[in-house]
Amino acid sequence: MTEAERPPRPLAQLVAVLVLGALMLAGFMWLGLWQIERRAWKHDLIDRVEARLSAPVEPLAQITGPPEDREYSRVRVTGRFDHSAEVLVQAVTELGGGFWVLTPLHLDQGGSVLVNRGFIPPQRRDPATRAAAQPEGAVSVTGLLRLTEPEGAFLRQNDPAGGRWYSRDVAAIAQHLGLPDAAPDFIDADADPAVIAAGGPQGGLTVVQFRGTHLIYALTWFTLAGLVAFALPVLIRHEYRLRR
Repeated sequence: MTEAERPPRPLAQLVAVLVLGALMLAGFMWLGLWQIERRAWKHDLIDRVEARLSAPVEPLAQITGPPEDREYSRVRVTGRFDHSAEVLVQAVTELGGGFWVLTPLHLDQGGSVLVNRGFIPPQRRDPATRAAAQPEGAVSVTGLLRLTEPEGAFLRQNDPAGGRWYSRDVAAIAQHLGLPDAAPDFIDADADPAVIAAGGPQGGLTVVQFRGTHLIYALTWFTLAGLVAFALPVLIRHEYRLRR
């Protein structure tokens, strides 16, 4: 039986197909518009981050406001590192797999902040292998303010008791280390050539590039919506002719 010889669909079935098609059309259009909104948000985020990256360095105490207005601000802090309390967080970077070295910095003005001193390969996990890169006394740290990464990574929960960390969860690390006065954010330290030369952490690896694929996704959803919008009238005309 050819398509032209096929009897008309039952009315209930035809209505169901048309309703489903209308829902698909509305859904694809909504997804396309949502991606357009996300694209505008992403471009605004990129503009704001670029402005912060090029802004003068400020003391940490002067960085206020909601989280989205603090992240990637360039800050400077002074204090003393507590290397005995460093935490290693698993990381994958452009240098390979290894760990971030997060160390509490006790600030001159009181309180503390976690500083991500940078990346180390697995063979440098033992602090004794980089003892020359553990500065003692007062230090000044410049870097980018970063927001906490709560709970862990995908399918991996932080295990403070076991010493296994998969994300830079400031609240959990501060609680584990007994730092009730720790700042809610952490600092990604800039690269320090002297520390790197002594076998210490490689700073300055903050990724500040954002993927901009929203337009591609939006065009995909609008294309699907166009296909549905084309198919529905064709179906209606065909069913109408079968019923004549």
